[in-house]
Amino acid sequence: MTDTALPATRSTNPFAGLMAGTTGPVLVILLAIVGIWYIAAVALNTPFQEGIYERAKQTDVPFTQLVSDTLAQERPVLPAPHQVVEEIYKTTVLKKVTSKRSLVYHTWITLSTTLLGFLIGTTLGIVLAIGIVHSRVLDKSLMPWVISSQTIPILAIAPMIIVVLNAVGISGLLPKAMISTYLSFFPVTVGMVKGLRSPEIIHLDLMHTYSASRLQTFWKLRFPYAVPYLFTSMKIGIAASLVGAIVGELPTGAVAGLGARLLAGSYYGQTVQIWSALLMAAFLAGSLVALIGVIETLALKRMGMAR
Repeated sequence: MTDTALPATRSTNPFAGLMAGTTGPVLVILLAIVGIWYIAAVALNTPFQEGIYERAKQTDVPFTQLVSDTLAQERPVLPAPHQVVEEIYKTTVLKKVTSKRSLVYHTWITLSTTLLGFLIGTTLGIVLAIGIVHSRVLDKSLMPWVISSQTIPILAIAPMIIVVLNAVGISGLLPKAMISTYLSFFPVTVGMVKGLRSPEIIHLDLMHTYSASRLQTFWKLRFPYAVPYLFTSMKIGIAASLVGAIVGELPTGAVAGLGARLLAGSYYGQTVQIWSALLMAAFLAGSLVALIGVIETLALKRMGMAR
């Protein structure tokens, strides 16, 4: 008798297939967040809605009507997700991008500051890292100050930067970009120092055997090793730069930008406006990080280092 192997049966359950990847778990977490958000919105908005009923002398209000009314308040304590989505739609699709009421316009202002600060911060971080790795004096003297600089709260130092730069005649985009630079240069510096020091001793000895100069060792060994570290630190740096751009708009009394949008919303109690600006900032940060991830993939493939 001969044994015949039974063919392997594949699971035809579409839910199992969806949960096997990354899309399913992400959707589950997203739905859970939305559900908790709705519950929290009803709980936080109920006291104010009950006060409205009392003043209107309405009694025995059905629970379904209470829920509906709490999710439709004009200035809720916590806006419901659909209210935030409606506000984003109104201020992005229904408004001209040149209008100061357009969220796209404010996002562009913040994005400009973010990119300028990130560019300066990344350049500064790379230069500092190269100096720290190649100079023992800078390593012992500069690195502790780089680390100590991040112990100062950005909310405390931001007004000081704005005032000092305005005193010397520098205003507009650059002062806010300098705050982004302050936050973004640190992860790039630390990441590049780690990356430039990552080559193994045997490889460094081999370059020394070949009588390679410091510049040749840098370009042919240290820098290729540091590229993955650089992109990882840039992802952190771009998110920090966006935070710095938003924080930089707060003490200046800016009338444009996501920070100004948040400030105006807090002044007038427009919580829906505040949350729409927050979600737009989160979307912008995610998009910038994803863009750096795409560039990283292309760069590593070009260098033959694709993971």
